[in-house]
Amino acid sequence: MILRVTLLAPETTFTEPASSALLLLGQGRDLASERGVECAGGLPAASDPDLVERARAARAALGDRAFVLGHHYQRDEVIDFADVTGDSFKLAREAAARPDAEFILFCGVHFMAESADILTSDAQQVVLPDMAAGCSMADMAAIDQVEDAWDVLVEAGVAEDTVPVTYMNSTAAIKAFTGRHGGTVCTSSNAHVALRWAFDQVGGVDGTGKVLFMPDQHLGRNTAVLQLGIPLDRCVVFDPRKPNGGLTTQELRDARMILWRGHCSVHGRFSAQNLVDVRAAVPDVTVLVHPECRHEVVTGADMVGSTEYIIKALDAAPAGSAWAIGTELNLVRRLAAAHPDKRISYLDSTVCFCSTMNRIDLPHLVWAMESLRDGRVVNRIVVDADDAHWARVALDQMLALPGY
Repeated sequence: MILRVTLLAPETTFTEPASSALLLLGQGRDLASERGVECAGGLPAASDPDLVERARAARAALGDRAFVLGHHYQRDEVIDFADVTGDSFKLAREAAARPDAEFILFCGVHFMAESADILTSDAQQVVLPDMAAGCSMADMAAIDQVEDAWDVLVEAGVAEDTVPVTYMNSTAAIKAFTGRHGGTVCTSSNAHVALRWAFDQVGGVDGTGKVLFMPDQHLGRNTAVLQLGIPLDRCVVFDPRKPNGGLTTQELRDARMILWRGHCSVHGRFSAQNLVDVRAAVPDVTVLVHPECRHEVVTGADMVGSTEYIIKALDAAPAGSAWAIGTELNLVRRLAAAHPDKRISYLDSTVCFCSTMNRIDLPHLVWAMESLRDGRVVNRIVVDADDAHWARVALDQMLALPGY
């Protein structure tokens, strides 16, 4: 399929093959990009046909011994070999539902493979094709920083009235911390349910108790303010690089939401100006963004929802409708290809794939599968037993929430 491409800067031009989807992609550099995630252009070309054949042969040789998981943000050549696709928690649960699979190949990032190891049996081995596939958001909350932050809350006299909630996009150590302190894990789909449960443990949403939300400040703020009615000025940001998190004792006591200073390197790029630009370029466009986006982007969008919500919204959209999507570009491209009858645009004006997610490529997947076929287990992810126990406590608490 040929996609119609629109470049927003410096002038708008159109190339319009009939019945094609609209995909807004800028090819320039954004010098304001976060260091390490510059968006200088597209991905390399797909792997050569010989490598594709090797992947097919290795996958066939492994058969039911292996179960391959592909996150929505993976590139197409990896998704082609996934048994199931989904978001991080859905994939971890899918792995747990396949107890006969000896190997779980997780095409995602490190924290996702950790969750799969926690939820699967000891007899199963979780493999991450590239150990360098991390998550910048998860890495923004190190366990020693979080433990130090809790000490600050203790000294401020607010720890007893604070419940920790961690986003699924966090390390096993952070999930374990949350379990040890009576908290829960959440996803972008159920964050409002998890936060309401957490506030109920300390007097309710209208009380004086607090939630320590990690590691994505934007999801925590957007959920608390827009879905629970917590005042924006009662949401404070805890910066682990500053003494006392950069907050006074009184600010901690007055806060309802203590937000960790973390964010998604992809979703954090979208700006209010992107909304202005796309609405000027695309008539009657509906802007749909992920709740990891900044508050001003979420409040300025027409619709907000998780990755699964975005997919379902596009599936249900009428033919001919125009959409600008604020989430990872691999998924937006895949949605545009799947819905040629709709005009699907990327919200940002420059190309930005998730740089860490895209470390999982076909060469790494082939290497991992061929190694397993030949009797070598590579890049196995094993969570410390104590961390696994307490992380499972936090995950089980999430599974006990309404809706699961």
